Amino acid sequence: MTSKTSNEKTQTAEEAAAFQNNALAQQYGGGHAGGWVGRLPSSWVPYIQLARLSPPAAFFLIYFPHFFGVVLAAIIQRSPVSQVLRAGLVMFGGSFFFSNAAHGWNDLIDAPIDKAIARTSKRPIPRGAISPRAAFVFTATQAVGAAAFLLLMPDGSAIYAVPNILGTSYYPWAKRHTNFAQLVLGCCLAWGIVMGSCAMGLKPFTGGPFGGGSSKQVFWAEPSTASLYVACILWTVIYDSIYAHQDVKDDIKVGLKSIAVLFREHTKPLLWLLLGCMGALLYTCGTLLDMSIPFYVIAGGGSILSLGAMIANVELKDSASCWWWFRYGFWLAGGAIAGGLVSEYVLIGPAF
Repeated sequence: MTSKTSNEKTQTAEEAAAFQNNALAQQYGGGHAGGWVGRLPSSWVPYIQLARLSPPAAFFLIYFPHFFGVVLAAIIQRSPVSQVLRAGLVMFGGSFFFSNAAHGWNDLIDAPIDKAIARTSKRPIPRGAISPRAAFVFTATQAVGAAAFLLLMPDGSAIYAVPNILGTSYYPWAKRHTNFAQLVLGCCLAWGIVMGSCAMGLKPFTGGPFGGGSSKQVFWAEPSTASLYVACILWTVIYDSIYAHQDVKDDIKVGLKSIAVLFREHTKPLLWLLLGCMGALLYTCGTLLDMSIPFYVIAGGGSILSLGAMIANVELKDSASCWWWFRYGFWLAGGAIAGGLVSEYVLIGPAF
């Protein structure tokens, strides 16, 4: 009787784990086919999954920093609303294609590893829905689409995209080379702030090939933009470290590295430290521009409360908990920073 009960418990646990892995794969594992995706032609669905267009968190984790850069530059320059709207739309379109290309490239390089991990084994390439060649063609076309939006930006902006192109191209290998792949990802995603600033005609830093000056020009960076950039790097490291905890056991088996693998049960103290530094950087950004109280309350307070709740409540050994808090903590923190910047821009009374 005891043996039977033990077997039943084991079977139940295995079924629960299988259900959980399937649910996670449907959410962000590249296998989501519900909602609006289910109404598309069946031949389109694998490419929607490859690009992570449903749910849209993948797109917005790229677009949010671009939007931050646009609004921050508008605050610095006291730019009119019409310019902000135009730059925001250009960044939206560019982010859409760049997100598609980045996720396609990541899955193309990671396909052999994804096949060995339960949550990602049903992504389009590992399951055979898209061939590697087709995935490469898709990725290349999306990259061309993203590059086309650089033509809509002020002169001298394209050169600022080069570091991010190189970083994004390298990122899939970062997980093989370093435990700080989340830091590499953070640098890439936060670079949207640089491109958003360029879209507004404000060069966030100059020196060398950047800014159109002499190659011997002394390096200079706009202080508030630099503060927000580093804050967004830390934001990414926080939410992606929690996301990475979904696959710790599988990552160890296949030899992948991450902050989650390195720190494991000690990850939370690190995340609390990073959150404190992120809050200080947001405060610095606001102070440098003499921003009003709503920025500190909404951007600083909102992001600290949402990410603090995420760190405090997430169960790092529970994949479903990691996904839930990643999903909602990401949106709340991103929305808080965006809301704080927009509130400051509105308070300066911009022209139309």
